Amino acid sequence: MAALEIVRIPALSDNYVWLVHDGGSGETMVVDPAEAAPVLAQADARGWRIGAIWNTHWHPDHTGGNAAIKAAHGAVVIAPVAEAARIPTADRLVGGGDSVALGGHVATVIETPGHTAGHIAFHFAEDASVFVGDTLFAMGCGRLFEGDAGQMFGNMQRLAALPPETIVYCAHEYTLSNGRYARVAEPGNAAIAERLETVERQRAAGEPTVPTTIALELASNPFLRAGTAAQLAELRAAKDAFRG
Repeated sequence: MAALEIVRIPALSDNYVWLVHDGGSGETMVVDPAEAAPVLAQADARGWRIGAIWNTHWHPDHTGGNAAIKAAHGAVVIAPVAEAARIPTADRLVGGGDSVALGGHVATVIETPGHTAGHIAFHFAEDASVFVGDTLFAMGCGRLFEGDAGQMFGNMQRLAALPPETIVYCAHEYTLSNGRYARVAEPGNAAIAERLETVERQRAAGEPTVPTTIALELASNPFLRAGTAAQLAELRAAKDAFRG
């Protein structure tokens, strides 16, 4: 089976949209299109027709391109069942344990509430890849807009249990600010200090810092490393107030 071809598309101010193509079947989907224009341009340049849109949650910077891409390519929108009322473009609703396929590649839906009430992630086990939206970031996690620290801690536990080589595709370029907070949260963690130096060089050069891996996050992400929900709550509150 052909490997998935995954294209990172910068959008808005700091979003990443993921355009995913299965060469074996010729099928293409897009994860969390913040806006349509750059996605359509990348697909057209490659001669790909977008057959599906996969949304991790309802926020406009993840669904803003749905309608235009749907109109241009006839894409089917797959969205979290718990957020159906907030994603009017949705055609198929999915929840935890459901399967979604792109050609011969099958992803399992993981429920990851916290950032929003019905947030989900898509895990391609055989491809060692997971699309996490705004749940897990490089060196960070999503803000708790509609959920609580207990839910986010559960998410971290589920994601931490994935194979360490799993590639994590998150939806924002937040690594520099996350890393600066991580250094404060764990001042004795050499892996954080080393990674932050790398991230600073990358961002100074205008380079992206994602995707990441579960292994890298286990070593240098305070939120994934948190031992209890209470500890994660403290970390999240401190990060929300951090201005470093």
